[in-house]
Amino acid sequence: MRKSVLFALGLVVACIVTLGLVVLSSAGQANGVRLHHDAFFFFKRQLIFVAAGIPLAYFISRFDYHHLRDNMSLTFFAYAALIALLILALCFPPINGSRRWIPMKIINLQPSEIAKIMSVIIVAMWTDRLKWKIDRFVKGAVIPTLLMGVMAALVMLEPDFGSTMVIALAAFLTMFLAGTKLLHLVAMASMAAPMFIYKIVRNANRMARIAAYMGRDTAIGGADVSSTAIDNAAYQGHHALVSLHNGGIWGVGLNESMQKHSFLPEMHTDMIFAIGAEELGLIFSLVVVALWVAFFVLSLYIAYHATDHFGKLIAVGMAFVLFFQTFFNIGVVCGALPMKGMALPFFTYGGTNILCAFAAVGLILSVGNYAAAEYERKHRRG
Repeated sequence: MRKSVLFALGLVVACIVTLGLVVLSSAGQANGVRLHHDAFFFFKRQLIFVAAGIPLAYFISRFDYHHLRDNMSLTFFAYAALIALLILALCFPPINGSRRWIPMKIINLQPSEIAKIMSVIIVAMWTDRLKWKIDRFVKGAVIPTLLMGVMAALVMLEPDFGSTMVIALAAFLTMFLAGTKLLHLVAMASMAAPMFIYKIVRNANRMARIAAYMGRDTAIGGADVSSTAIDNAAYQGHHALVSLHNGGIWGVGLNESMQKHSFLPEMHTDMIFAIGAEELGLIFSLVVVALWVAFFVLSLYIAYHATDHFGKLIAVGMAFVLFFQTFFNIGVVCGALPMKGMALPFFTYGGTNILCAFAAVGLILSVGNYAAAEYERKHRRG
């Protein structure tokens, strides 16, 4: 594999990060003034996170990813440390009804974002070391599901159903690509899905969002959901669609959004795509989609040319985590999916989110760097 592919991937990520900063510089102004008396508070903080994320991605890209598989004790130590952080997050007071963050001086650490990355690493490490034993039900299906399930269960307790879904899907995709039998995967998913569905059905907030998505003014069942809760759940989705409509093809102009002035909540986090579409129009939306499709295709190309199966699992898993979140977020903003808070990578304000996104890119580049080095060695011999 040629290094030009790695350069292309880095260029695509640079374009995504730059576009995200441009949109955030406008989308975060209203809440910046209201919460911190500084219109560019969120933009300046995000610049710090990006400045930290770039060297992080570079360092990881130069790191030999094989150590994640070969140093099994080190990987399991990192896994255990993450479990401790997930438990610790549950001990802090809730923010907006969820216990997802560990307050720190510079950053509110969100362990569930790290868990998305770890779900791919820990499952890829375990399944790749099994070799032919991957066909066995306990070792090839039950144990990796339990490794993922502990993280997913703790994240679901926060509660954060979006991150739980990403963790589970990324782990099951990794298991499938590693060679776990499809029948075994179906069996494990069948055992895990009822609990996930039960938790959603018994959660009034989630059921209100589902009812609003279905256009109902009464509860579907399960949790006790009022019509007021359903109206509140529909509010954000409605104003997101208003933003898209206002933007048209060319947009109303950067910093000219009306929806960001207290009409659309969470405009600098989960709904930032709606503000970008309003100010920069359909052209912005198409460019974002094109950039992320290019990112995914280039990542799959790197995975295809990886020198070993573990590298393929890491590259595909990391690409899936970022790509899935992107199009889930866009689907929510466009009204194609029920309202669910999920970060848009490199756009949504948040330190842990953007640092984990850079880490995922770094791991993909690490796989690519090793493949490119092998290509050059073979080329010289030839």
